Amino acid sequence: MVLAICVLVHLAVMIYAVRGGLSAEAILARTRGNVAVAGFYSLFVLACAVHAPLGLAVIAREWWQFSARNALWLARGFALLLVVLGLRAVWAVYRAGA
Repeated sequence: MVLAICVLVHLAVMIYAVRGGLSAEAILARTRGNVAVAGFYSLFVLACAVHAPLGLAVIAREWWQFSARNALWLARGFALLLVVLGLRAVWAVYRAGA
């Protein structure tokens, strides 16, 4: 449920930005230092990091014939990768130009 709401909010913001003719510079100016935006996208990253690895584990077991243990380790590694890279991106946008 959290991920679905985050996706809808993200899409609405993107449509608003594109229709408003905002440049990347203007978007970064609005997001730089904005705790609410950083908090929202951090939540979005964490929701993705929970959701995507679950599907990956199923795919690993059903399509690639991984054992349950190996599929779980693959999913955990992927979750960690998503958290690290996603929060790094959030931090970069929050601190843009600083």
